[in-house]
Amino acid sequence: MTFIARVGQDMFGDQAVAGFRRDGINTDFVWRDPTAPSGVAMIFVARDGENSIAVAGGANARLSPADVKKAKAVIASASVLAMQLETPMETVQAAAELAAEAGVGVILNPAPAQPLPDRLLKLVSILTPNETEAELLAGVRVNNDATAAKAADRLLAKGVPAVILTLGARGALVATKEGKQRVAGFKVRPVDTTAAGDIFNGALAVAWAEGKPLAEAARFANAAGALSVTKLGAQPSAPTRKAIERLLRHGRRAS
Repeated sequence: MTFIARVGQDMFGDQAVAGFRRDGINTDFVWRDPTAPSGVAMIFVARDGENSIAVAGGANARLSPADVKKAKAVIASASVLAMQLETPMETVQAAAELAAEAGVGVILNPAPAQPLPDRLLKLVSILTPNETEAELLAGVRVNNDATAAKAADRLLAKGVPAVILTLGARGALVATKEGKQRVAGFKVRPVDTTAAGDIFNGALAVAWAEGKPLAEAARFANAAGALSVTKLGAQPSAPTRKAIERLLRHGRRAS
């Protein structure tokens, strides 16, 4: 696994890079920005585990198309490219174009929520919005299975081959032109929902890269996301594969 990013030349950057390396992530394309600080977030967690986040993007906002092009070879050799929107849109577009040229699948988590150009959507293999992001992108308020399906149809019509709309504790809706399937979530006691979406997308990328069908990959990702909300924090809440597989074997599904 290779991470393409920018961090500052500061304590937070040192901690981030050390954590990536500890987890076996290739950091050859994590640049230390000489002027911008590392991106940081202030996270407020309510008693029910829901969170509010204030973000200072810092060096994230300075990741450029030129940076991404330096990683062209590693993108071309990847099984999948996973991205979100905490870096500039032109950088996300450049990375998607490099992946498309190499025949590499692209998973895009459209967070933080913002409008997306059609030219980017046409390069995305799997789009993974949550309910709020789907409402912004599709113009449909998602509050049940029927409205989730309607939002997914509108996004498929924009040229995205697959949409996996995350529904919190209720799991995820997997939609393609061939059909739709809601993949149930897992019943857990939430402590902190911070990073649940990121962990869902990371697990989805792993499962899809291994050749799992979309519904099976979504179930794997649901299990990872469910486990993540049972712990405090972002990176520390990421579960091990062993824990994910144990939940898949023995866990209780939500309705």
